[in-house]
Amino acid sequence: MRVTVGKGSCGIAAGASEIWERLRAGLRESGIDCAVAVTGCIGMCYLEPVVNIEDGAETLTFVKVDAGAADEILKRLRGEENDAARYAIRPEDVRLLHSQRRIALRNCGVIDPECIDEYIAREGYAAIETCVRSLTPEAVIEEIKTSGLSGRGGAGFPTWFKWDAARRSPGGPKYIICNADEGDPGAFMDRAVIEGDPHAVIEGMMIAAYAVGSGEGIVYVRAEYPLAIVRLEHALKQARERGLLGDSLFGSGFGFDIRIKAGAGAFVCGEETALIASLEGERGMPRLKPPFPAQKGYRGKPSNINNVETYANVPWILRNGGAAFAAMGTEHSKGTKVFALTGKIAKGGLIEVPMGKTIREIVSGEGGGIKDGKAFKAVQMGGPSGGCIPEALADTQIDYRSLAATGAIMGSGGMVVMDESTCMVDMARFFLDFTCKESCGKCPHCRIGTRRMLEILERVCAGEGREGDIELLEELAGQIRDGSLCQLGMTAPNPVLTTLRYFRHEYEDHIRHKRCTARQCKPLLTYAIDGEKCTGCTLCARQCPGRAITGQVRKPHEIDMSKCVKCGKCADVCRFDAVEVN
Repeated sequence: MRVTVGKGSCGIAAGASEIWERLRAGLRESGIDCAVAVTGCIGMCYLEPVVNIEDGAETLTFVKVDAGAADEILKRLRGEENDAARYAIRPEDVRLLHSQRRIALRNCGVIDPECIDEYIAREGYAAIETCVRSLTPEAVIEEIKTSGLSGRGGAGFPTWFKWDAARRSPGGPKYIICNADEGDPGAFMDRAVIEGDPHAVIEGMMIAAYAVGSGEGIVYVRAEYPLAIVRLEHALKQARERGLLGDSLFGSGFGFDIRIKAGAGAFVCGEETALIASLEGERGMPRLKPPFPAQKGYRGKPSNINNVETYANVPWILRNGGAAFAAMGTEHSKGTKVFALTGKIAKGGLIEVPMGKTIREIVSGEGGGIKDGKAFKAVQMGGPSGGCIPEALADTQIDYRSLAATGAIMGSGGMVVMDESTCMVDMARFFLDFTCKESCGKCPHCRIGTRRMLEILERVCAGEGREGDIELLEELAGQIRDGSLCQLGMTAPNPVLTTLRYFRHEYEDHIRHKRCTARQCKPLLTYAIDGEKCTGCTLCARQCPGRAITGQVRKPHEIDMSKCVKCGKCADVCRFDAVEVN
């Protein structure tokens, strides 16, 4: 029998560490010989903390485990009367998990990420051994080509082509770099993979190194991911101790090792040339291409850069064959994709589905639909470099070409879901504020242009929009897109352009009618009390911080808008639906 507790970042934030300690102490006091192991996030972040009891072929899963639930689980383990069943996972959540096709996430939430033996027991490091003993580097690249694996960092560039270009480039040494600088708001795929299955990323990098002819690898990971860094360091140490990293792998002449570089959290360092500059100790700023990193990368040497999810897929492809991976997905987008579901979604977390599923299928299926029964309005795909896709286009397939046709991009896999209460103008302002702050400043169009666009959006959300603002936003967007050096600048206007394309009427309402139909932009809101519904209970007046509500007990009250701070407390506390917000 084995007990496991999901201790990814989401689980720890929900209290998993305390549950883990409580279960360990309880079992120790009871004299039960049963280990309490750690796993990463299985993807059901909305159900954390998650505890599994593995007893032979049977696995019992308990969710939203608090101290009381942990005590009931301990009673069950001791064979006492208990109420643990009330915390058991629901069948519909099990079905949603089993409806996925997990390749990059195949071990996440299943194995102990700090135990190399558990990874090896699931065919870990078998793929690199096969490569080194039985395949030529060219044959490895050909298998990746057959798979159709494209870069999962956002660009969707064919992985085999990058590997082949780096292999063919003269000179050395050559470098294998893992881009774990995940910076999109609402994205946490790479973090979860490293926290839950670091050896898969290491093995993927080893296979790439063998194919390219590299002896040194670097993982560039955000310093804001401390748990991921700790588990990756531990995994590297274990791999070295087993002789899986070092001078000679499996008795061959191929040697390879990996080191970690913690980045300072600059979004622009997700761009590969800016990442290389940061690795070299310079300010993270992009440069012109060509030459591409495959020809002249880190330290001026041929370098291959892929992201975490890309490398995590590689061992599975080499074990199962490229054709098996290519059998999933669509004609132009093969395999599966990991998505982080956030926003107004009922079941937020990580999912992995075959390419070709529609946005609607994911939102209503794996995502469990919109929270609180509200209407589905849109999704932001691709983070701040992506775009907004309205509910009317929710039957769009998830693949690179289909998403590009909407004005959005796949990106690294962030999917921010919005409901009817989301103001699209404010949403565009939020993402542009992010890219404006994250601009490295090298290009005037990006550095200054995004600031001017943000100023316009802030005016519009404050009820100070003017005629011509929409046209000015479109003009600035074109100049920024055409005048910026890297993809951060080129794509920065996308959230604005797509919301203008699909929700232009909301911009017009803000500018011409000084009205926010989603009731999110406070300067545009007005509050009034319906005299027929108001009972004069005085609760709203007692909660009003601006003392803007007056009236006698048991008689209708009134709001003085000159004193109202628009906090919304009156509407929140009113039990008679008497407060009108317009």
